[in-house]
Amino acid sequence: MSDSLVVQTAKPAARCPRANVHKAEAPKRAANVQENTVSATTTDNLTALPVDDAVTRRAFRKAIVRLVPILMVAFILNYIDRTNVGFAAISMNHDIGLTNTQFGWGAGLLFIGYSGFELPSCRIMYIVGARRWLTRIMITWGIVSALTALVAGPQSYYGMRFLLGVAEAGFTPGGMFLLACWFPAYYRSRILSWFQMSVVLASTVSGPLSVAALQLNGLLGLAGWQWLFIAEGVPAAAVGFALLYLLSDRPEEASWLTPAERTAIVQALASEKRIRPVHSFWASMRDWRVLMLAGIQFGFTIGSYGVAIFLPLILKGHDLSATAIGWLAGIPYLFACVAMALWSGHVDRTGNRTGNLILTCLVGAVGLVTAVLSSSFVISFIGVCVATIGIAAARGIFWSIPPRFLAGLGSAGGLAFINTIGALGGFFGPAVMGWLKDVTGSFNAGLLIMAGLIALSAVLTLLLRITLKQE
Repeated sequence: MSDSLVVQTAKPAARCPRANVHKAEAPKRAANVQENTVSATTTDNLTALPVDDAVTRRAFRKAIVRLVPILMVAFILNYIDRTNVGFAAISMNHDIGLTNTQFGWGAGLLFIGYSGFELPSCRIMYIVGARRWLTRIMITWGIVSALTALVAGPQSYYGMRFLLGVAEAGFTPGGMFLLACWFPAYYRSRILSWFQMSVVLASTVSGPLSVAALQLNGLLGLAGWQWLFIAEGVPAAAVGFALLYLLSDRPEEASWLTPAERTAIVQALASEKRIRPVHSFWASMRDWRVLMLAGIQFGFTIGSYGVAIFLPLILKGHDLSATAIGWLAGIPYLFACVAMALWSGHVDRTGNRTGNLILTCLVGAVGLVTAVLSSSFVISFIGVCVATIGIAAARGIFWSIPPRFLAGLGSAGGLAFINTIGALGGFFGPAVMGWLKDVTGSFNAGLLIMAGLIALSAVLTLLLRITLKQE
């Protein structure tokens, strides 16, 4: 059997609407309906959606327009607030007395706070609803991000980065969980790929935005790096309030859909086949597929954040101006954005998700090795671009796999667990890069370690592929 084997979770439909709803027009009755769990397919390709009538097509178009853009904007702000510290470091490290090791350690502490609170955050989200909980997450992380402008030394820097991770915990799996509750397999891979594309878009615009904020140096007596945290933190809190208005936890609750449209979406979700039920939040975390996927994501996430956070400092080592660094840092992600869209579209058309995930990880590893081995800045920069393309494409393809066997309460637990382990890579990547830079005086050793771990993700994906075929 292929990649899309299935795990399920049965629970009353408190949040995720994959159920046989008798009357979708009456949301108050949805709590009495048994929640589904997961769509099942026996191939790596998408399940055909029965879109026989215009009502179904119109309903999903409206859902896409309503939900996807605002969640992408939120994710863009999320990633910017995670990684903007790399641009702040251009002047902040000197101002508050940080070594490369201290900077990398503090940058990674965000992911310790994130990982430590991810599972309880997702459990609460399932109880109170993704709409309210995502709103809370965005408002609190925006406030903490803006307050990072007040750091004055290593200890306060460590504390604010840890608190930012705690505030952000649950956002990524929460967004994916909500989208998986709205879109059946026919749409789900593309929708989740678009959501993950926000990371690449954020990396593309983060450089120019951060450099513009740094130019405010001296305004009202604040340094440029302080304005950076304020200017990129406040919008996150503002968008949090927009989520409360625009999102709906379930189709049954969407007042912006007609009764017929709500029924069409619920029926499309309920029509998916379901097998192998698992009845516990924790059961999904014991599933061997979830464990392997967590290890795969850990590997390429280390490379992703190790490069993303230190790229501005790597470029600074070539005696470039802050403006040049900002624009150059966005170029790899511009190419990655295009490649991610094309690659995920190819996977949707042809299937073979695990095979393509192996390829993307290898492309990422080869790109980093090329960047290290070449003495030419141009060739090294091309290598970074290639590596970024591979890592970004891997991210989009990877997140289309778990929803094929996780949903409901199992989805909340499984996605949170995978993202928690992956987020630990966000700690080790910057921490290892900073430490090796101080020890060796060069970023090369750190980049080679990143390349090796991304290649290890390719090996784990190959083992997952082989095991799935033998099952």
